Amino acid sequence: MALFGTDGVRGLANGVLTADLALSLAQATAVVLGQGRSAEARRAEGRRAKAVIARDPRISGDFLGAAVAAGLASSGVDVYDAGVIPTPALAFLVNDFDADFGVMISASHNPAHDNGIKIFAHGGIKLPDVVEERIERYLERPKLLPTGGDVGRIARFADAEDRYVLHLLGTLPARLDGIHVVIDCANGAASGVSPQMFADAGAKVTVIGADPDGLNINDGVGSTHLDGLADTVVALGADVGIAHDGDADRCLAVDAAGRTIDGDQIMAILAASLHERGMLAADTLVATVMSNLGLKIAMEERGIRVLQTAVGDRYVLEAMNRDGYSLGGEQSGHVIMNEHSTTGDGLLTGLQIVGEMARTGKSLAELASIMTVLPQTMINVTGVDKSRVDDEGVQSAVAAVAAELGDTGRVLLRPSGTEALVRVMVEAADEKTAHDAAERLAQVVRDRLAL
Repeated sequence: MALFGTDGVRGLANGVLTADLALSLAQATAVVLGQGRSAEARRAEGRRAKAVIARDPRISGDFLGAAVAAGLASSGVDVYDAGVIPTPALAFLVNDFDADFGVMISASHNPAHDNGIKIFAHGGIKLPDVVEERIERYLERPKLLPTGGDVGRIARFADAEDRYVLHLLGTLPARLDGIHVVIDCANGAASGVSPQMFADAGAKVTVIGADPDGLNINDGVGSTHLDGLADTVVALGADVGIAHDGDADRCLAVDAAGRTIDGDQIMAILAASLHERGMLAADTLVATVMSNLGLKIAMEERGIRVLQTAVGDRYVLEAMNRDGYSLGGEQSGHVIMNEHSTTGDGLLTGLQIVGEMARTGKSLAELASIMTVLPQTMINVTGVDKSRVDDEGVQSAVAAVAAELGDTGRVLLRPSGTEALVRVMVEAADEKTAHDAAERLAQVVRDRLAL
């Protein structure tokens, strides 16, 4: 089984992800990424390769971070430890600091008992599959193991947060004076930096979910639990709520009435703004096949093309980098703005949303109204052979439902990448139509693909 998943190595800390594995991964990464052109240039000048490491505040990050630092330094890599910062901050610092690579220790929106290791190459970009495969192969090969003065040093990256905040503030289209923002930091990596950033931008800031104790990350707070944020926004009469996940590479929002503004609506707002200002590359937005049909309809009405990719922000990034597009993301709140970031950045996204409110003088509800979210029903069908989704009977049923819905709906049938199930998703003009069609298709899947 492959060690790397869709977003690094992730699993139960001290179960799947042990200190030994973290050390070995770091040593293998030093071999694969510490031998690049930037590292070779450093060695020619008598210097060592350098890497930035960071983590979210979950308790296992301490020992895993120590193991990663030890693995890198023992391989002759100088390590700059940025401490607890968001994943996108780590990606930014790798690029800004001209490091050879970076390692983020985080399990994102997972509960506290999990952890993960995400690796960023030179320039702050996520690794392609082929490089991850090379790192896995080198787990069983000889390590570098220099001696004497050639071993790496470990130092604190003292101004990591300041560099990142200054970068983000420089992207703002307008100051946020007079706007009351409630920020939910998920008791995660954004707990220190996000409130500071919004306050520096001029907003009135109320903070919830910013008391990490190593065990409460994502626990009833953050982008996967929006009720508390919505209640706080409404109770305080605030203008907007911004929710991060544990490592702050996602952002969802709520408007002044406590209504959820998801990743599709956020992308619609930002795409329309960039298009209006002539800043949307090729008049194209990149989104996954899971994005709501309402996003495509809203964009087409404004002359914006929606390019769809497979599910996963890495596939969105690949399309953006390949063809030079400037905006993309996922319904879950991973939003990528290539002009300012090399990966999904929840702080940048939140800042841009509130910045658009300041620039236009409109409420978040007004901005989000450009898109009508079509009702969506999702059914996870278990106990079936997901490898047989191309079954003729199943595909015939999908085609029949798609023909019934026409331009007013959409059908998506997708085998899960991690579980033994098939996801049936139907969007339609009304909830009953979506529900009934999804139930019919789910029954066909059960009957045709039963184990």
